[in-house]
Amino acid sequence: MEEALLNRLGEWIAIPSISADEAHAADVVRAGEWLCAQIRAAGGEAELADWDGHPLALGELRAAARAESAATVLCYGHFDVQPPDPLELWETPPFEASIRDGRVFGRGIADDKGQLFLLLEAASRLSRAGELPVNVRFACDGEEETGGHSIVDYLASDRRGADVCVIFDSAMVARDVPAFNIATRGLCYMHLTLRTGARDLHSGVYGGAAMNAVSTLTRILQAVLPGEDGRLPEPLRKGLVPPSEDERAAWASLPAGASELSAQGAKPVDTAAAEEFYPRTWAEPALDVNGIAGGSALLQKTVLPVEAVANVSIRLAPGQDPERIAPEVERLLREATPEGAELTVDHWASSEPGLVDQSSKEIQLALDAFERALGVRPLLIRSGGTLPIVPALAEKGIPTILTGFALPDSNIHSPNEKMEVEYFPKGIAAAEELFIGFGAL
Repeated sequence: MEEALLNRLGEWIAIPSISADEAHAADVVRAGEWLCAQIRAAGGEAELADWDGHPLALGELRAAARAESAATVLCYGHFDVQPPDPLELWETPPFEASIRDGRVFGRGIADDKGQLFLLLEAASRLSRAGELPVNVRFACDGEEETGGHSIVDYLASDRRGADVCVIFDSAMVARDVPAFNIATRGLCYMHLTLRTGARDLHSGVYGGAAMNAVSTLTRILQAVLPGEDGRLPEPLRKGLVPPSEDERAAWASLPAGASELSAQGAKPVDTAAAEEFYPRTWAEPALDVNGIAGGSALLQKTVLPVEAVANVSIRLAPGQDPERIAPEVERLLREATPEGAELTVDHWASSEPGLVDQSSKEIQLALDAFERALGVRPLLIRSGGTLPIVPALAEKGIPTILTGFALPDSNIHSPNEKMEVEYFPKGIAAAEELFIGFGAL
């Protein structure tokens, strides 16, 4: 990687823009200001806007000629990052861009500062050379890792719009196998609190007679977890749009589900999970208990706990509506709650699933551009993750190119987050071809 390129990227990685930690709120702002400064340095206009307490980096590089009639490309990415804990597992400091073994390490290098940097660098190079054929707008947020709704609200109020949106915040299927994500799953996130009595009790005196909040909550949760077939209860599958036969046929050519699980050190949840890996993670809803606590899990304490809490999330398949599914989750939980126990359900966050028209002209132009730059045509796949911006763009009628240059082993959200050095010049080249190709819109 060019030294000047690494230095610029390193400046951004060095800013600990952790949106989940209030102590780093100023750093999140600083990361957004850095992005705006780069857009201005390339000849554009940019400002860091306060959107209901969240920073939004808004900027534009205008087309080199006939900007008023040129197509407009919206680029989205986020400049906040996940907390780096546990720090002791990092081989080099998390907020220092370090190169070793052909990879660049650092928190945010793949999710998403490093990938947004590819779009920024490509647009800047074309702008400086006087060869940018489209107007490139940047609308980037600093809270994607904690919700990402400021960008959704901004888009709802934005009257200018765009002809197409490009998001580099994803991964290739495998090395040198790029992919466009034409669907994302939605999300409902809930916090559960179960109380079964007035105070913790001596388990020797009351155990076996009084309700135990931890064991009771685990039984309640069974009402919303998958059955033996790996599918959620039917009320939680309402509205899903099944994948087409063409999609299923394309998935058959992807790496085996068993190897995908094994590469992450994961174990299949049942005997069919590996074979059904892609349908389950892309086209079906999935409910997970993200955390559970109660009583004493670290010290030897013979207590019968009367309060237990859990965080529960359900990923929604394309076609599902969080406003319909969230009440179904709560209903099933309450029906499973025994008499005498008090269950509180707090709905913390939700987002709709997204679906992109894979036959659109914009998708075809993007596929051609990637093929010119990389020598291979991207696969059209789905994503099991949630990006609130994708359904928001669909609502505005803006086609979305959701792709990226991370690899499946990039350690996103984990220590030693990384991206291959070779994909920085390749990613910039692909982004340049995208902007050039969209000149035909």
